[in-house]
Amino acid sequence: MQQTQHRLVTDPAVFGKVAVLMGGWSAERDVSLKSGDAVLSALSVRKIDAHGIDVGRDILRVLASGGFNRVFIVLHGRGGEDGVIQGALEVLGLPYTGSGVSASAIGMDKLRTKQIWLGMGLPTPPFQLVKSIQELATAATEIGLPLAVKPSHEGSSIGVSRVDNLNQLQDAWKQATACCSQVLVESWVQGQEYTGTVLQNEALPFIRLETTRKFYDYEAKYKSNDTNYLCPCGLPLEREAELRELVLCAYSAVGGYGWGRVDLILDCQNQPWLLEVNTVPGMTDHSLVPIAARAAGLNFETLVWRILETSLDRPVI
Repeated sequence: MQQTQHRLVTDPAVFGKVAVLMGGWSAERDVSLKSGDAVLSALSVRKIDAHGIDVGRDILRVLASGGFNRVFIVLHGRGGEDGVIQGALEVLGLPYTGSGVSASAIGMDKLRTKQIWLGMGLPTPPFQLVKSIQELATAATEIGLPLAVKPSHEGSSIGVSRVDNLNQLQDAWKQATACCSQVLVESWVQGQEYTGTVLQNEALPFIRLETTRKFYDYEAKYKSNDTNYLCPCGLPLEREAELRELVLCAYSAVGGYGWGRVDLILDCQNQPWLLEVNTVPGMTDHSLVPIAARAAGLNFETLVWRILETSLDRPVI
């Protein structure tokens, strides 16, 4: 993985006036507002001149007239995590946190992410892009059951279904296409799910996810109090170190920068399978990045400070 040096600062005045972008118009709006409120509060505790903005279609005018020096992006999903807002900020000349235009667009596109991983020889479950319910039925036969049916351009498991029999295909298709016109079918790997956080070229401690639901879906991520987040994750230290390197490689493969998260599954043979990339992960009280940061000795205020540092000395596009 190519290393990028991030400037470390101690004086909050270095950041200047910071816009914290949250909300927006994606299906993840509610989660983004919660993440944004948490980030805004933490930045204020650290004496940073931070201002929360619920992003609307007039965001360019608001930013251009607001006298901001940089932007902390806490927009989840389309319009904020897919390169759209990043491209606008490049035009405005405003530095921002996290991944750039290309990496954000790729990370939000599950199909392209998996194609890149395959091209680099990184492990990801077998998949197909399907364009009709008929193609979905064919893919189910070719890939085998169980399988995941998911919109290619959504996050937080929105629109994702697990299909165990052919009678469930119609409902899964409707749920996915209600979110996105591109539908991805993926082999369902039986095993234990983990997530790895990337922060300034470092992979933080892994988290093992346990849920009483069929899978780690939107309900388990943001609403259920029965979801368990195990950190330390229980893997042997040497094995976890190997998987942390895999996460860094997977994040670097899509051009990820600054901070993010990579989700994977270990199957019954202890083989890892990469699932997806999150370039603007959640920062709520149910979110994974803050849990990993705590395990690494970073409280929430320090975590958001470190993320804000990724807006300094950004690579030129």
